[in-house]
Amino acid sequence: MLGVVPEQTETRRASRYDAVIATFVGFLALCVSGYTAYMQRQQVRAAVWPILEFGYSNHPDIHFTLANKGVGPAIISHVVVKVDGQPVIDWVEALRKLIGPGEPRYSESDMSGRVLAAGESLTIFTPHDPENNPILYDRSNPLYVQMSKDRERIEVEICYCSTLGDCWTLRGGGKAADVTTETRRCPSSSVTSFRQ
Repeated sequence: MLGVVPEQTETRRASRYDAVIATFVGFLALCVSGYTAYMQRQQVRAAVWPILEFGYSNHPDIHFTLANKGVGPAIISHVVVKVDGQPVIDWVEALRKLIGPGEPRYSESDMSGRVLAAGESLTIFTPHDPENNPILYDRSNPLYVQMSKDRERIEVEICYCSTLGDCWTLRGGGKAADVTTETRRCPSSSVTSFRQ
């Protein structure tokens, strides 16, 4: 009867032990590599993170602004503007809902399809009086008083993305504070999309 030589058994056991250790070390190296790649992605993501803010003011005139307070450019893909919770397609319709019929006068800057650089601020809308002047701070002017009060009736939903393709939706205006939520992607244009 042939027996197994004890030296061969020890050699096999040592080889298995070495293989298990090598596999474990390889797995640890793979985990460290994956974690390092994840952290690098997070650092790059933070380095190009845009943060949009919507605001309005009544001094020195009534105007609405959009600012990028982040560190990277904001690629604006989709905009919805609402008056009293109902979408409007442009500033003409918005002003008619706010001040009634007539020929609305205003100045504007496009939002949709725009890239807003880090630190950039943009006046997106300034209503004007019948003489086509911005509505200045003047509590004796009934149009100023009305627009100063009614500006809180305007709300926006702005979907924007970073240069890495991460996207967010800003909901702002009205009486509530701005809220930004992360989203997979921006919606396509629809009948409720704001056109400029």
